[in-house]
Amino acid sequence: MPFVRIDLVEGRTLEQIHTIADAVQECMEEVFAAPPRDRYQVVTEHKPGRIILEDTGLGLERTDGVVVISVLQQGRSAEQKQALYAALAERLELKAGVRPEDLMVNVSENTRADWSFGMGRAQFLTGEL
Repeated sequence: MPFVRIDLVEGRTLEQIHTIADAVQECMEEVFAAPPRDRYQVVTEHKPGRIILEDTGLGLERTDGVVVISVLQQGRSAEQKQALYAALAERLELKAGVRPEDLMVNVSENTRADWSFGMGRAQFLTGEL
């Protein structure tokens, strides 16, 4: 059950934003084996200049087309994470025109006890999920 935050600079159309979100979900299903309809995404648009991504000495030239994807998940291997980074770069460039240089992805882990899907219950712990 990946939870995904997508941060980008404002100026894209709603259709472009949905294309990005859909491409991310496709990668979650294909690479992280997320079930269909197991989709939890928050998209946040920022004014120009509000996302600052330097290149850490890698020589990346960023534009205002930057997209930051943060994934909170459980139990994926280093190989799956690397496959996700590659799939996202390829898919977002192909479907949404996001330059690989403008994509930054981070993946963090948590536990089953860290989730409540509503109703004030920890559904993974109560056996509802």
